[in-house]
Amino acid sequence: MSDKETIHSEASGSGLPPGANGHYRSAGSTVVVNRGPSPLVWLMLGVLTLLALAVIFVLPGVVEEYELPFTPRAEVTEIVAPVATAAVGTNPISPFEEAQRALQRKEAQDVLASLLTRQAELESLGVEDWAAEAYQTALEFARLGDEAYRIQEFAQATEQYRSSDAALQALQEGLPQMFADVMAEGAEALANGDSALASEKFGRALTMRPQDSDAQLGLQRAGTLDQVTALLAEAEDLQAQADYEAAQSRLQEAVTLDQYHDEARNMLTEVRAQISENTFTGVMSEGFAALQAGNSESAIAAFERALAMRPGSQQAQEAITQTRDQLAVDQITRHQNNAKTAEAEERWEAAVAEYDSALAIDANLVFAIEGRDYAQKRLQLDRLLQSAIEQPGRLADTAVHEQAVQVYYTGLQLESPGPRLQQQLGELEELLAKAQVPVEVQIVSDNLTEVTLYQVGVLGRFESQVLTLKPGQYVAVGTRPGYRDVRTEFEVGFDGRSAPVTIACTEEVVAVNRR
Repeated sequence: MSDKETIHSEASGSGLPPGANGHYRSAGSTVVVNRGPSPLVWLMLGVLTLLALAVIFVLPGVVEEYELPFTPRAEVTEIVAPVATAAVGTNPISPFEEAQRALQRKEAQDVLASLLTRQAELESLGVEDWAAEAYQTALEFARLGDEAYRIQEFAQATEQYRSSDAALQALQEGLPQMFADVMAEGAEALANGDSALASEKFGRALTMRPQDSDAQLGLQRAGTLDQVTALLAEAEDLQAQADYEAAQSRLQEAVTLDQYHDEARNMLTEVRAQISENTFTGVMSEGFAALQAGNSESAIAAFERALAMRPGSQQAQEAITQTRDQLAVDQITRHQNNAKTAEAEERWEAAVAEYDSALAIDANLVFAIEGRDYAQKRLQLDRLLQSAIEQPGRLADTAVHEQAVQVYYTGLQLESPGPRLQQQLGELEELLAKAQVPVEVQIVSDNLTEVTLYQVGVLGRFESQVLTLKPGQYVAVGTRPGYRDVRTEFEVGFDGRSAPVTIACTEEVVAVNRR
């Protein structure tokens, strides 16, 4: 039918509503009606035009943003929107189908965006170094998705993209275990002394986790492993030669290079223990040698050094105890012998001191207790005898004389008196005998002085008087009115002779007038 149609009809029989698309005329005239497409056709043409514009201006940007660069991109050709025709039936794809395809395209692009994000993350972690095969498999799915996308098989593209995304996700989720495995392999390589393999493994681990401190440490240890291994070999040779000091130096150097190397640390501990044992044994031997030579004090000093080196050592403690016991026995024996020598020489004060020294070591020593008691008594006797001999004048005193007699007889009763005691008893006996023999003593005065002789009595005034006095010390006192008193001390000797004694007040006292 043409766009314009001439309809001849009567006005009453036209069937068009007033104001319909046409020009209405009076009755009996010819009516010419201009008819265009219906509103539905216009709507469909508008939709198709919008879709064509979207394909031209929007879709190329979306595809360029999300499409993987797995295969060379075909040159983008200009898409010319089809010219809408007056007949709707000329478009092979319905608007509904076109909308469905747009939704599928959007879904494919969303999945593509996810896998692109995963791909970037994995490549930043060096995925091709530790999962190359699995990674290529995932990329293959993406390539298949690209091919389907290019021929606008969007559902198939989405499926392939999902497979790729799932494969990449599996790599991400398996990363912790793969990291743990490669770290374990690196540790095993270190333990086996394979520095190249250890460097490879820890290097791979660092591509997975660049900031991981354990992986960094492992790579560092791998870098010094060959040096450490060489030092351990040298140390073993030196140990075999018993050169432990040099071996310790090598092992200390190895531990400095790698403080986490178990074998180096263990060997260093063993060598140090051996050096300590050798030093300890040497000091103990030094102590036993001193003990054998009779130098107990040097032996104890050596054993104490050994105990300081190894606190709690039963061997050193027992050696100290035994040596001290032996030293105590030696000291006690020496004091005992010294005491006996002093007794034999009648040096009683020295004998008492030796017994005291022995008792200071062991207060329960019977010989020292009894020996000290005897020596102390002999010391007291010796002092009394010597005092009486050195101060014979005191024998004039009756009490002193009686005491001296008792001391004399005490010494006389002792068995086997030594030379000193015999000499003391002889001298005291002679003094005691002379002390009883009176001696004539002439006392001279001025017949004006009142004379008193202590130990005798008042003699009165006289010019000369002869008294018979026993040997000893005497004191005479003279008094006279108006004169200063006088006092004279004199001694009557044991030789039977005595010089005259003069006593008289001759110094006049001048009286002082007092008002």
